[in-house]
Amino acid sequence: MDIRIVHNSQTPIYMQIRNQIKAMIMAGELMDGFMLPSERAMAKEAGVHRNTIIKAYNELKADGSIEAQQGLGYRITCKGGDGDPNGPCGGIPWLHLLKDEFVDMEASFENYIARTYSEKVISFAGGIVPKEAYNKDDIKDILSEMIASGKEEIWSYAPYQGIYTLRHNLSVFLREKGINAQPGEIQILSETNQILDYLVEMFIKPGDAVIIEEPVSPDVIREMHLAGAKLITAPLDGQGMVIEGLEALILRHKPKLIYVNSSYHDPTGIIMSRERRQELLSLAYRHRIPIIEDDCASGIRYEGKLIPSLKSMDKRGYVIYIYSFALTFAPGVRLAFAVAPKPIVKRLSYLVSMHLMSIDSLSQKLMSIYLEKGMYRKNLEEICKQYKRKRDIMCDKLDEARPLGLDYQKPSGGVYIWCRLPERMNVKTLLQKSAKKGVAFIPGNVFFPYGTNGDNYIRLNYSYPREDQIRAGMDLLLQAMKESMR
Repeated sequence: MDIRIVHNSQTPIYMQIRNQIKAMIMAGELMDGFMLPSERAMAKEAGVHRNTIIKAYNELKADGSIEAQQGLGYRITCKGGDGDPNGPCGGIPWLHLLKDEFVDMEASFENYIARTYSEKVISFAGGIVPKEAYNKDDIKDILSEMIASGKEEIWSYAPYQGIYTLRHNLSVFLREKGINAQPGEIQILSETNQILDYLVEMFIKPGDAVIIEEPVSPDVIREMHLAGAKLITAPLDGQGMVIEGLEALILRHKPKLIYVNSSYHDPTGIIMSRERRQELLSLAYRHRIPIIEDDCASGIRYEGKLIPSLKSMDKRGYVIYIYSFALTFAPGVRLAFAVAPKPIVKRLSYLVSMHLMSIDSLSQKLMSIYLEKGMYRKNLEEICKQYKRKRDIMCDKLDEARPLGLDYQKPSGGVYIWCRLPERMNVKTLLQKSAKKGVAFIPGNVFFPYGTNGDNYIRLNYSYPREDQIRAGMDLLLQAMKESMR
């Protein structure tokens, strides 16, 4: 049996073995009645202790996948009745039918984020807008006006590119950011992941190289991997993507795209300097490489000078710009948009027509009026005040951990803090102890495409929890840190 152990995984080894055997059963590779190797034989084959195999087999026995037979060993069995489609051996071998990239998908990031939605957990994991951050009365008034108007168009399908009034109001909104974009150069979608998914589908063929920052959001890693892209990573420092040495990578790999999260970067909170932005644009012009700029957090600024986006500095139309309201508006109103040359927008709209009947028209009309009445700008100012207070509370607590050896840079905007743990602290132990105390965060290794770095980093979010939860949760996290020191 081909059992593969990943020793630096967050999943315990016995569960890795259990999961792989279970997948073989579900795929039909191990049939009903098949005898598994003995505990000693499996331990030798997998290169682990016998007790690890015993734990794995016990897990399989518990869910009815195998049974122990005295003097014979462990046999694959179908508890729940022969032919039961819901039994461990019944039904279609779904995993066997899937493409390899979906069978091997890493679900750990989703598991960490899922804890955000549990009321029993203080979550510093997901970057989510709290319910107190947006003015519900404003939204209620707009919706009431829309319904009272009696216009049937508020319930109708939206054009594939998005409704014109919203694209017009976004054009005005973008001028404040120094971006001159006509409504015909704007494509409305639900979220940044959807935009990136469509762009990758349009541009990337298996084997194409893409330059990305490292660390980078796991969402970006997955979109690129599923398209078969070859990821070329460029490191970050305090001024953003390191440009020195980037031209050599371009000449060697001939990338199709460059992806950059320019302002209040996820996960590091770094904002790319103006000089680096100019250098990156010059490289893109010289080698004729498009840039995808994710600028979703740029409006969440607490101090420091506003740095123009790459898109506003781009005079040749090389930058595809992505912006989202996910961190600054009601989370259930999912709206994002891309700014790109008209030929690209036309093809994005075509992809929308292939995948969707329509984009949510009610959310578009709501956001259009919200922007037009100036409510968004007013509410954004209040959100920044709230987030700044939360950031300061979290940073004050993190300062208490500096004597342990913890280090971080206080972000001037955005919603994330990137923390480097002490050398003597084990992140796996920290995760376990924090979970027992009811605190969730994201370990740093998920932000590295090849999983070779980030083991001594964690990402903390302060936008979602209340101020009292941040104080209580950080006290618990600091206790877990002290208990996790080797």
